[in-house]
Order: sequence, then C-alpha cells, then structure tokens
Amino acid sequence: MREGSAGNECEENTERTASEGSAVESADRWPTTLRSLRHRNFRIYFAGQLVSLIGTWTQSTAQAWLVYKLAGPRAGPLLGLIAFAGQIPMLVCGPFGGTVADSWNRRRVVVATQTASMILAFTLAALVLTGHAKIWHIFIMAISLGIVNAFDIPARQSFLVELVGKSDLMNAIALNSSMFHGARIIGPAFAGLTLAVISEGWCFFLNGISFLAVIAGLLLVRVPPSERKKLEGSAVSRIGEGFRFVAATAPIRVLLMHLGLVSLLGMPYMVLMPIFADKILHGGARGYGLLMGASGVGALAGAILLANRSRIRGLGNWIAIGSICYAVALILFAFSRSFAVSAFLLVIVGLSMMLQMGGSNTLIQAMIPDSLRGRVMSVYSMMLMGMAPLGALLAGGLEARWGAPATVAAGGFACLLSACVYQFARPALRPVARKLIEEQLPEEATLGEAAG
Repeated sequence: MREGSAGNECEENTERTASEGSAVESADRWPTTLRSLRHRNFRIYFAGQLVSLIGTWTQSTAQAWLVYKLAGPRAGPLLGLIAFAGQIPMLVCGPFGGTVADSWNRRRVVVATQTASMILAFTLAALVLTGHAKIWHIFIMAISLGIVNAFDIPARQSFLVELVGKSDLMNAIALNSSMFHGARIIGPAFAGLTLAVISEGWCFFLNGISFLAVIAGLLLVRVPPSERKKLEGSAVSRIGEGFRFVAATAPIRVLLMHLGLVSLLGMPYMVLMPIFADKILHGGARGYGLLMGASGVGALAGAILLANRSRIRGLGNWIAIGSICYAVALILFAFSRSFAVSAFLLVIVGLSMMLQMGGSNTLIQAMIPDSLRGRVMSVYSMMLMGMAPLGALLAGGLEARWGAPATVAAGGFACLLSACVYQFARPALRPVARKLIEEQLPEEATLGEAAG
C-alpha cells in the first residue's frame, strides 16, 4: 500500500510539473536577482506594470509643475494641499481596501482600479489640452485618484504572492520596487523633456495610454482559482481584526510606526522639490526632472541590492542603516546650494529610502498569514502613503513660514531620532519576529536571527 501510494503521489507530482512547466521555468536558468521572473505570470505583470508606472511618474511630475505654474507665489502651500488631497483617501479608505483585497478576487480588483486610473488620466489630459484646467480641477482629480489607490495598493501588494508563491515573494517585492523606482528615473526625465517641448496635457494623455499595458497584462496572467474564505462579521469588525493583529504583533507594530513617522516628516521633501529645483538650485523644469530622477536612481540601486538577497536574515540591519543614512542625507540636502551636490545627495536619499521601506515591506509580508495579508498591507499603505498627505500639508504650511530648506532639515532630524529609537528597540523584537517568519516561511527556520 505504501509503495502504491508513493507511486500515485509521484504520478500526481509529474502531472503537476508538466502542467506548470510553461508557467514556471527552472530557477537555475535565472540569476538570483531575477529569480521571480521565472514565473510566466510575474513576467507579464512586470512588463505591463513597468510601462504603466513610467506613465504614472510622468503625470506626477507634470502635475506638480502645472500647479507650480498656475499657483505662482502660492505654489508652496498649494503643492502641499494637493499632495494632501491625493493621499489622504489612503488614510480614510485604506482599511476598506484591505478588506476588499482579502475577500474578493484580487486580480479583478486591480483591473478595476487600473481602469479607473486610466479614465482619470484621460480626463485631466482633456482639461489641460483644451485650456480649461484650474487648480480646483486638479484637486478633484487628486482626491479621486487617491480613493482609487486606497483599493488598488492593498490588492496589488497582496496579489504578488499569487503570482510567484511564498518562496520567491521576497525577490518579487524587491523587483516590484526596482520596477517602481526604475520608472521613477525614466518618468520624471521624460516629463521634463515633454514639458520643455510640448505641455503638461500630453504627459497626462500618455499616462492614460500606458494603463492599457498593465490592464492587458493582468488579463493575460493565468492565476489558479483560489477561494477566498468568507469573512465573518461586519466590515468594521473585519477591519478591526487587521488592526488588532498589527497592534498585538510588536515587530510589525514598531516597523509601521517608524515607517509612518518617516512618511509624515521625511517624505514631504518631494512635495517641495519644484521650489528647490527652481528657486534654490536654479534648474527650472529640466533641473526638476533631473533631481527627481537622481532620487529614483538611488532607489533603483537599493531595490537591486534587496533583489540580490535570497534570505530574510539580516534585513533588520539594512532597515536600520538605511533609516540613518536617509535622515543624514536629507539634512545635508536641505543645506546644499550646489545642483551637483544636491543631485548626489538625492541618490543617497533614494537608495536609503528603498532599503528601509522595501525592507520593511518584505519583513512585514514574511510575518503575516495570507488570510490577513490584504488588511495588514492596507495598514502598511496607510503608514507609507496615508501619513504622507498630513506631512505634505504640514510641509506646505512650514515652507511658507520657515522656507523649504529649514522645513526639510527639520524633517530629517525627526527621521534621525526615529531611526535611533528603532535601533534601540530591535534586540527585544528579534525572537518574536523570528518565530513569526518561521511559521510563514519554514525554510527560514534554520537561519538563526531572521530579523537581525
């Protein structure tokens, strides 16, 4: 009986391997950095998402410049207000987006949100190209896109595990981040050229076109049907379950608190970048695109470093080092008056930002069960993007009083203090983090201090 059972199991494994052969290639054919690309589904998703993200960064850069042009002397506060309007929905609607990601088909959710984003991009393009765009139009578009993103981001973050499985999840997160920041290099640079030659409206139009690539890719991927467990209770109680898990899990709680503070006080430097580019460093629209691209180069380098990692062990060290380097480079950038030095410092800012934020994403996803993945990642998105609008609003107000350099420097010092607190708390968190990782990723069980 045992031999027959083993034979049947062998036949089933052979059939499974044959049926999946076209979807998953041998890991030996791919270098460590690109190993999650051996999955056909992830390759398709990666290509489509890359095109779409280039368009998204093109629009983001052009939108900030359009506000700067339309607002004139009031640009600082208005840049902060529009960034606030575009990201505050993540703080309000993010928990509902996480619940949707845990109870609905994640691919369908992402297709719906990407389609909605495409429609918004075409609408903004039409307003600008016909000469009817006003500041209040940009506010409405920013709020609408923020609501869409509140449902899109938790679903996309949770969908990665369905594309590559848990064994390649860490690499997929890193490659996903490298794609994001690679687009961040190309998008602003492309936007700077387009702004100099044509107009902002064409940047928005091209972004709308770019969404067709990711929608087509999502429709082409072949994800095995997975039944979502029906979540019991009301929407509020389901949301509360995710928050209770975060509150009761010390390593995740500390990582998210640190991430939230950095997003609140450190990330708003990007909102004030048009002021640095034009008034302080005298680079104009082209300089603005180059500065944004410099930060993207650093972030891409950080993502590649993360993609080269094959294990979770030691990732906590990278997060701590990245947090400190980010804060110090941001402070130095605030006081720089040389365009070349500022661009170099933004490379460091981007690299260290990627290490701390990409590393936090990886550690958190390694510690959570799939049944709670959407809701916990919605809390992650709230800390990463939901706190940013409050920071943007604060930065806009402080810029009017203190000026852009002092505002960014103050944020850098706050991030440095948070990094020191995180480093101090790490030793007590290691045993709990290790246990959680071993429960979700048994192959990490022999690696010692997983979160060290």
